[in-house]
Amino acid sequence: MNKAITEGLALMPPPFSAGLSLWSREDGRPGDDSYAGQPDAAFVPADQDFQGCLELQKLTALQKLRCFQQIPFQPGLYLRVTVRLKAISGPLPSVRIAGWAGSSGGANVTTAQQQGPAVALTGYGQVVTVSAIIGSGNRTGVDMVWGTAPAYGHLGLDLTGPTGGVLRIDDVVIEDVTAIFHNDMFDWIDVRDYGAVGNGVTNDWPAFEAADAAANGRTVVVSPGSYYLASHFTFDNPVKFEGTLVMPADQRLSCTHDYNLNTYVAAFGSELEGFRRALQVLFHFTDHNTLDLNGRRVELTGPIDVAALAGLTAFGQRRVLTNGVLGAAPGAGWDSQTVTAVATYDTASPNRLSAVANIAAIPVGARVSGTGVGREVYVASRNVAAGTLELSQPLWGGNGTRSYSFTRNRYMLDFSGFQDLWRFEISDLEFSCGGIASGVNLATSGSIFRLDRCTFQSPRDRGVTSIKAGCQGLVIEGCLFNAGVTDPPRTVIGFNVNANDAKIRNNRSAFCTTFGIFAGGSHIIMGNHIFPNNSGSATLRSAALVFTTPQVRGFVSGNYIDHCYIELSNEYDAAPDFGSSFTFGGLSINGNLFLCSDVSPAFRFITVSPKGAGHSLFGLSVTNNVFRSSEGSIERVEMVDTSNGTLNPGSFRNVVFANNTFTGISQETISPVFVEHVQNTTSETWVVDAAAFLPFAGRARNVEAVVLKGPARNAANTVQWAQPYAEVNQGPAQNLVHLKWPSAVKGTAMVTLRCDNPY
Repeated sequence: MNKAITEGLALMPPPFSAGLSLWSREDGRPGDDSYAGQPDAAFVPADQDFQGCLELQKLTALQKLRCFQQIPFQPGLYLRVTVRLKAISGPLPSVRIAGWAGSSGGANVTTAQQQGPAVALTGYGQVVTVSAIIGSGNRTGVDMVWGTAPAYGHLGLDLTGPTGGVLRIDDVVIEDVTAIFHNDMFDWIDVRDYGAVGNGVTNDWPAFEAADAAANGRTVVVSPGSYYLASHFTFDNPVKFEGTLVMPADQRLSCTHDYNLNTYVAAFGSELEGFRRALQVLFHFTDHNTLDLNGRRVELTGPIDVAALAGLTAFGQRRVLTNGVLGAAPGAGWDSQTVTAVATYDTASPNRLSAVANIAAIPVGARVSGTGVGREVYVASRNVAAGTLELSQPLWGGNGTRSYSFTRNRYMLDFSGFQDLWRFEISDLEFSCGGIASGVNLATSGSIFRLDRCTFQSPRDRGVTSIKAGCQGLVIEGCLFNAGVTDPPRTVIGFNVNANDAKIRNNRSAFCTTFGIFAGGSHIIMGNHIFPNNSGSATLRSAALVFTTPQVRGFVSGNYIDHCYIELSNEYDAAPDFGSSFTFGGLSINGNLFLCSDVSPAFRFITVSPKGAGHSLFGLSVTNNVFRSSEGSIERVEMVDTSNGTLNPGSFRNVVFANNTFTGISQETISPVFVEHVQNTTSETWVVDAAAFLPFAGRARNVEAVVLKGPARNAANTVQWAQPYAEVNQGPAQNLVHLKWPSAVKGTAMVTLRCDNPY
């Protein structure tokens, strides 16, 4: 770079042959005395060493020589001032390049270094070259650092030391040597050229601002050093960090052209601080929506409170975090906090605990456990003054004052400080939890949080947690939840959902106690492979999927449910006895592969676990599934867990259990079920028994068809041309069908019956 060429700067002062009136005895300012007509100065047109020179006798202790011409100066400009001279007679002085630095307003810039290093003359007739480099930046090789304030200079030299000596001075040469410092030619500029100090204390913000403003598309280089920026800073041009930054924690660095983790690691000198700073600014960009971790691994020493880091409580624009690994470094920052306290529950306020003892010690986001508490119930907010806790879900245990435990897990990324967060996505990211940290804690409220192709490796407690309603429209797709094989197994929940419309597709859950716990409805669960920790033998396995809203309105399709089961529950019902609300159903379980081996014969693939009495099934479809048990058979594939409630089989409606295949299952489950009833002895009542086929201990509530296979015959073996009628809900358990004939007959009937009313 040569600004004399590229910007047309006139840098060369006039030669002495042009007249000594152009050269000042003082600072070169207008009105200063010149050397014209002075007895101690004369122009020598011919000299054996110089082609015209100034002969000058030193008469004062400090003899100045300055050009009246204003030599332009600007940030990023580096000038080399060179003078050749020789001593003729008399005492030998010292010589140095010097100048007067002027601001745009004409004042002297006293902060600029206005004298170069001195050179002592040691003999007569010997030509000595004296030079110095003047530049804006404090860089190696710069003799006179002027900073960014000067706009011009009156340049020349100083003679110091003894007086009386006579010297001859060649024309002063000023060269643009910017290219020595900007060796990439036009591609970049350095913040030190604009006054940055880089001592970690001085606020270099103005220098950074000036450098970025001057870059005009070129790369801004932050050369080695430690630079303190006191407030938010945005690079509007590309930036390269060779030095590092120091900034207050609440101030942001925005790199608009180089927004990725590599840039921020270089800027702040550590992967953790670089990640924190890059994630912080993600919420404040308008022209970037994705933070790329460049495939790097960042070791976290404790949870990152994302809302506090961003300085926000609500955010609604799409943002993406992608392409890297977050690891949990061992330390006390991951220790869970557990508080036990007595509190009162009243079903009139189903999402509240009141009169909570020691409430100030109970953190928001703590998981609640105790008698009558369902799985994955969290403290959504607290009012210390009122002594109340707001819960993510109601409790089913009824009114009363009880002791509860409150456990706050630690998450690598904790978004729970956001009261409202929409459209945040994490993709291609591994959460390497190391058995000491949980993965992601969602916002208190919000929608469309997406996890795509992520890995949750060895979470301590939870993969993804929703403490209230930040899971609306949650999407988890192509992810791996791997709890790891431990003995004894850790209780790891893959994720939970409190709101509606979750899309859980094509994931793999390995060794988690439970893959997903769903409140709300309208969920789609497709293409997942789910298997728990299978240590031990002949054990009852855990639930893969738990639906806590009786009317789920969902699909479970095309999944591989391996050594675990689906559970339907109403554990978030403050009044769990069935009243006028919807009961269990609204769920299609279709086209799944269910597999188990080496389990107890009592194991079941589908379980309904009612809390309270009087519940039923309404709208449950289990079709086109494969049920297989190897290495030992199981008794059947479905059951009702009556530990805390019952089902009323007399109220089943629209329950279909059809077109499934069964291998290693002692008793198939089918409804509507087609049975062949063979009546070998004559009777007016044929008792058709298909009770073992009916799901969930259902009753024989309807007959769809009765077709005789051959004629009905009386005791004389005479064909009887008669038609029976059906009586349903027969027998002590109301699970038999009676075919009633006008007279005693025998024969074979093909009967299709079902456990429900179809409408």
